[in-house]
Amino acid sequence: MTTTDTNFGKELATGKFTDQMLTDMRNLIGTELRTDACVNNEYATRLAILRFAEGIGDDNPLWTDEAYAAAGPYATIVAPPSFIFACLGSVQVGWRGLGGFHAETDITFHAPIRVGDKITARVWFDGFDDPVESAFGGRRIKDYLRQEYWNGDGQLVARFICSRMRFERGEMQKRRGSRAIELPHPWTEEQLAAVEEDILAESPRGAQPRYWEDVRIGDELDTITKGPIGLTDEIAYVASGAAPIPRLSAHGVALRRYRKHPKWAFRDPNTHALEPVYSVHYNDYAARLQGAQVAYDVGIQRTCWQIHSLTHWIGDAGRVKAVHGQYRAHVYLSDVVRLGGAVVGKEIDADGDAVIHLETRAINQRDQNCMPGTATVVLPRREVQP
Repeated sequence: MTTTDTNFGKELATGKFTDQMLTDMRNLIGTELRTDACVNNEYATRLAILRFAEGIGDDNPLWTDEAYAAAGPYATIVAPPSFIFACLGSVQVGWRGLGGFHAETDITFHAPIRVGDKITARVWFDGFDDPVESAFGGRRIKDYLRQEYWNGDGQLVARFICSRMRFERGEMQKRRGSRAIELPHPWTEEQLAAVEEDILAESPRGAQPRYWEDVRIGDELDTITKGPIGLTDEIAYVASGAAPIPRLSAHGVALRRYRKHPKWAFRDPNTHALEPVYSVHYNDYAARLQGAQVAYDVGIQRTCWQIHSLTHWIGDAGRVKAVHGQYRAHVYLSDVVRLGGAVVGKEIDADGDAVIHLETRAINQRDQNCMPGTATVVLPRREVQP
């Protein structure tokens, strides 16, 4: 790449699906991917956990207060289950010139992350569905990355199946007008005051156990409110270590990477700076190039909020076993999202765990469920009386 290339940095790539591209990607199925450029944290230090918890707006003292955590079930600080994303959010693979949205998340959790743990991530490309036509953005495919997180004792901490939609950016841009909504959202002062009061009223269940026997089908989770989403919310998430594919960088470090991979960046017409594709989450111009209206949240950021709502409800003695979520709509800057759910089942599962099955939701101010999902949590049981 030379400085005489007049197309360098002018726009995001606008590639097309081709038979050769599909053949090349099929040949990659089963490949373990390099992760060096995407790792943000190797160790779950106290400050790394604190920074991440603050970056998702979760002040549960089990993650943040050494004295409180010492008296808890782990006898030390542990990380929110979603801390895996602060170690490695995801990896970019193939699909030259195409756009992408995170579409779906499936995670199973197998061990807690304790302060001081070293977390190693491994990632494989597991394949993709055949291209289909969609009204949302024309021809698209759905691909799958399998990400595993291991601690220093060789224990599997979590397995994350990351699914993304890949599409032709030109088609998404053409159809952006059909998805137009009023942005920023026209909040009134009274509405904003009510949102803030709801947020300030939230308090995690904490040390008071929620027993499996006491939960009934139809019980509702507490509601966790996020928003109105602002630029600092996105910056805090990036600063927490959860910016994926690849790490963000500045000045000469960034420029050398962009020269090596020219379509990783575009030139912002307002600042004349080169910006990474990831800036769709804080840069309106980049978001519009991607076919969105303005800057929008990160998919796994929304899953972090979902997990926050679960740990808030289950208390210190419970644990999250599995989550699933589908990203059905963008969460734009200025949106408010209320996360909750309802109990749909309970059992003693094959592992002997007393589990609660939940349907989860994330409702925005337009009454859209922008992340329908499911979850399984483990709760303590009351001691059996003789």
